[in-house]
Amino acid sequence: MLKLAVGPLLYYWPRAKVMAFYEDIAASPVEIVYLGESVCSRRHEVRAAEWLEIAAMLEARGKQVVLSTLALIESSADVTALRRLTANGRFMVEASDMGAVQLLADQGPFVAGPHLNIYNPPTLSLMAELGATRWVMPLEMGRSGLQAMLDQRPPGIETEVFAYGRMPLAFSARCFTARNRNLPKDDCRFSCIEHPDGLLMQTREQQPFLVLNGIQSQSALVYNLITEIDTMQRMGVGVARLSPQAEHMGQIIAAFDSVRQGVADAAEVADAMTAYMPAAACNGYWHGKPGLELTMEAAL
Repeated sequence: MLKLAVGPLLYYWPRAKVMAFYEDIAASPVEIVYLGESVCSRRHEVRAAEWLEIAAMLEARGKQVVLSTLALIESSADVTALRRLTANGRFMVEASDMGAVQLLADQGPFVAGPHLNIYNPPTLSLMAELGATRWVMPLEMGRSGLQAMLDQRPPGIETEVFAYGRMPLAFSARCFTARNRNLPKDDCRFSCIEHPDGLLMQTREQQPFLVLNGIQSQSALVYNLITEIDTMQRMGVGVARLSPQAEHMGQIIAAFDSVRQGVADAAEVADAMTAYMPAAACNGYWHGKPGLELTMEAAL
């Protein structure tokens, strides 16, 4: 059966909210939990030692824990933190950039994250040779591209698909949330903590365009592949990733769990989920269309 994973927390939440969130996740039916700061090294509500305490708690509750690295390394301090993370000696690590891959290569199993841009079988084979035992499909890849990858997938590597959440599309050295308040990045005053699901940016026509999350740009709409769970299982996908949101994460997990177990109709559940989502749904990339589109076309 398809496994469920909770991806790394992409937003900046107060420490108490983070702790309560992972207590709830520990009691949920997900099998895999990604932890750690993967967006901005200035965020310190939860310190590295506390992330490891959360990891130990989740592991004791039967979850597989994976520590995620920063997608954008900007300083020598970031490099030092990356070295400590990749050498933790206990938990598997998700490599979000090639620097992390270099440190993890031949040191044991790791996860090749979505920002490594693995778009062809030779690249996937290289990652497997270096020690990756799971890879996460790039966010913009569709069903047909994934099928081509799976047809030539090296043995022993599991496939994970980002199946729910606002998609983290790009990173920049500039902090967009601070810039929105006319603040420099080095004096951002941790502005992003005021936006637990990111800061919505609209077009002049008042249409949702992107969500600003510090140095990260996300989709304004929520990617939702719950109606594709059966298709993914038939294709050989092993893990569906659900990205954390500030409210109603338990209901989102329950929805995916009911569909993967075959006890609920996916289309009906997708309709019911809208009450628990921070924005409207999209799934265009999966169908080879513009990402903001939503289609219910039959699976191939």
